[in-house]
Amino acid sequence: MATGKINVSVDNIFPLIKKFLYSDHEIFLRELISNATDATLKLKHLTNIGETDVEYGNPVIDIKVDKDNKKIHVIDQGIGMTKEEVEKYINEVAFSGAEEFLEKYKDSAKDSGIIGHFGLGFYSAFMVAHKVEIITKSYKDEPAAHWTCSGTTEFTLEDSDKQERGTEIILHVNEDDEEFLEENRIEELLVKYNKFMPIPIRFGTKEETLPLPDDAPEDAKPETKTVDNIINNPDPAWTKQPTDLEDQDYKDFYRELYPMQFEEPLFHIHLNVDYPFNLTGILYFPKMSQDMNIQRDKIQLYQNQVFVTDNVEGIVPEFLTMLRGVIDSPDIPLNVSRSYLQADGAVKKISSYITRKVADKLKSLFNNNREDFEAKWNDIKVVIEYGMLTEDKFYDKAQKFALYPTIDNEYYTFEELKEAIKGNQTDKDGNLVILYASNQNEQHSYIQAAKDKGYKVLLLDSPIISHLLQKLESSEEKITFTRVDSDHVDNLIKTDEEKISKLSDDEKEKLKDDFEKVVPKENYTIQMEAMDSTAAPLMITQPEFMRRMKEMQQTGGGGMFGMGNMPEMYNLVVNTNHPLTSQILSADEETQQRLIKQSLDLARLSQNLLKGEELTAFIKRSFDMVK
Repeated sequence: MATGKINVSVDNIFPLIKKFLYSDHEIFLRELISNATDATLKLKHLTNIGETDVEYGNPVIDIKVDKDNKKIHVIDQGIGMTKEEVEKYINEVAFSGAEEFLEKYKDSAKDSGIIGHFGLGFYSAFMVAHKVEIITKSYKDEPAAHWTCSGTTEFTLEDSDKQERGTEIILHVNEDDEEFLEENRIEELLVKYNKFMPIPIRFGTKEETLPLPDDAPEDAKPETKTVDNIINNPDPAWTKQPTDLEDQDYKDFYRELYPMQFEEPLFHIHLNVDYPFNLTGILYFPKMSQDMNIQRDKIQLYQNQVFVTDNVEGIVPEFLTMLRGVIDSPDIPLNVSRSYLQADGAVKKISSYITRKVADKLKSLFNNNREDFEAKWNDIKVVIEYGMLTEDKFYDKAQKFALYPTIDNEYYTFEELKEAIKGNQTDKDGNLVILYASNQNEQHSYIQAAKDKGYKVLLLDSPIISHLLQKLESSEEKITFTRVDSDHVDNLIKTDEEKISKLSDDEKEKLKDDFEKVVPKENYTIQMEAMDSTAAPLMITQPEFMRRMKEMQQTGGGGMFGMGNMPEMYNLVVNTNHPLTSQILSADEETQQRLIKQSLDLARLSQNLLKGEELTAFIKRSFDMVK
């Protein structure tokens, strides 16, 4: 039996591993299974190229929990190690710069990048075990070896009588880590990290119900049999060629990824690239809710079928973090900090590739079946609009398939929309005015007034629309977006035509004074406007600029500082040509105030601004009037 010291430059490597990786100590199993998988795949490669004539067979990785003796076994049938290889790979740990490591990580206990960063995958075992054994037999015709270490830099290495090829790692679990002796905890970790590993992982057995034969009597009970409990699917859909998969295969895989998700995905995008980096994966567009935050963190990132994280910010462009699915790339390090990922050149290339691929797929869906794309627009628009807002390259491509629906369910691309409205919606300065509503019911009267003029009104109601309109106006020439309730209809698209007022300037001035005595000036700016006599006598509008800035402030980013907290300001537009305004002008003071108050409340009611005590008073007053 040999003894020796592990070759590291500091003696306290084990306390370091335990301390710095404590917050993420469950990854020990992922690391050990990754090593077992590597050992098995190496053997497969050697047999494939004829380097060895040993039988590869159908190897599995076995995980066993011995609760009574407080041990966990990880057993593979892979390449194994000789005594010399144990010396080389286990004992001579390349741990250069340990002092620098200490300094760098002393404040970041939550950084799970340490072990992978320093090639210490095997040593993660010491996060949960006070003693670790390796019993290993190489595929070469050499004696098996038995290595033991109790969490110090000292180890023993001796011959073993193990006959089967492969490696068994035995963890003697710490008292503090006995949660890992619970079968359901181990199964939870296996499903989390190893659900799609390329070698079958066996965790004991399970009972399986056999189907009844067709001619079985009605009261027959189905038989059960004991079968291996294989945790993983070694051949997930993303590892196959798109040509080998049917639409149903993609749907089945979605169900495998998200067993609790009951709605079908709208469509999928299969990623498959081998230059300038390796990347495979399948992204799904789910039905979107208006709450963008609910959607996040549903994409799973893998490295060679090993789960890394479902927090893919920095790898996937931000707007696509609302999608679901899998991305697998051997070029993404298994254990690294977020800041490292975001600065990494390969990761940036991956991000821009995914953006391009998604844009190309959306364009082909739009071109191949526009009707279907239009039907799905409401469920995908939040992702596309967010992408246009945050990624310039995506913005350029999206102009070919982003849609602008009208109130009447007509769908236009931006170029089609400009063509459709230029004849009727160009103002006196040559600007194209695009009218839109954000709520079909609340803005109904304004929409109707605009439609009566022959204007097209878009329905733009996603939570980030104010930001996107700002971007469109700054990117396109001579374009203005105006919400239909931001002014009365004659002012929405300014022309040289002037309406003649039935009231003289003096009368208008007096009428304005009369209104200002009743209307609260901290909320309303009163405007005298000559409109059609059939138009409403009073109209409440909210200036586009002020409202938009306020909305942008409230949804984060953009807007003007502090506007999110400003009180709501409205314009009260008084139609000087309506018979009611003439009546108000000529009435005695008491009647005048009652008419103004009632008219204002009616205008507020039409904008859903009348609430609480004021609404109660208005209803009582209205009933009194109809007695």
